[in-house]
Amino acid sequence: MSNPDAKPRAGDGLALGALFAGATCIALSPIWVRVSEVGPTASAFWRVALAVPLLWLLCAWRGEATRALEKRQWKLLLAAGFAFAGDLAFWHWSIKFTSVANSTLLANLASIFVTLTVWLVWRRRPTAVFLAGLATALAGVALLVRTSLEFSPTALLGDALGVITAMFYAWYLLSVKDVRDLGIATVRLMAVTTTLTTAFLLPVALASGEGLLPATQIGWLKLLGLAWISHSAGQGLIAYALAHLPAAFSSVSLLFQPVMAAMFAWVLLAEPLVPLQMIGGVVVLAGIYLARRGSS
Repeated sequence: MSNPDAKPRAGDGLALGALFAGATCIALSPIWVRVSEVGPTASAFWRVALAVPLLWLLCAWRGEATRALEKRQWKLLLAAGFAFAGDLAFWHWSIKFTSVANSTLLANLASIFVTLTVWLVWRRRPTAVFLAGLATALAGVALLVRTSLEFSPTALLGDALGVITAMFYAWYLLSVKDVRDLGIATVRLMAVTTTLTTAFLLPVALASGEGLLPATQIGWLKLLGLAWISHSAGQGLIAYALAHLPAAFSSVSLLFQPVMAAMFAWVLLAEPLVPLQMIGGVVVLAGIYLARRGSS
């Protein structure tokens, strides 16, 4: 395991750049969802469906597409695919109901739910630093919820969906960790889980009654941006970076994403950031940072 206090080496500049670039790509995803011509569930489906061919081509180029998987690996991959499907479905609906800043901040509570799960299931007691981070994050969430009550009648529902998103993403992260421990390469992992997520989301999108196809070419380009820039490039760059950087740098991407998402929403969607919301966001980010440090 990497030392969380280790300093980056001189040759890690490329990886650090990839980390910030990947976080920026992912931060664009709520913008694509907000301006999409299809519904939230449909956009979640296309986000992964359009990324599948790209990921398998990359997997084949790296010579990893035909390697057999064990039964245990398939079980974990199915769990990861289902969890990621829930993550995307609930997050896309959250983005529709509440502000981009709130939905992204609340979704990033996943790391806290990961540590809570480890505590409850494997009885690994959290540190005092983690508990301080948890309390801080919850205080920040209370401020965000207070803002949502004044924002719109649906914003509180969006916040709740954001918290559910974090729970599903925590499940996904735990499943992916177990899969990686069995030796599956990052590109193969992304290709398989994205394919499985697509299979899980298709019937949900069809049953939702949403229009599945965008009406214009621009609508397709928005979905391609969501799939190729935010999903494929964003996730791939972060996976590459974290394989070459100390563990503590994962916190950088976690904190950077919601900040960039809020900035994109302010600039591109004219979504206002009120003072109480900004204070709540800072408090949530501080809590997440402390919790990550306390669970390293």
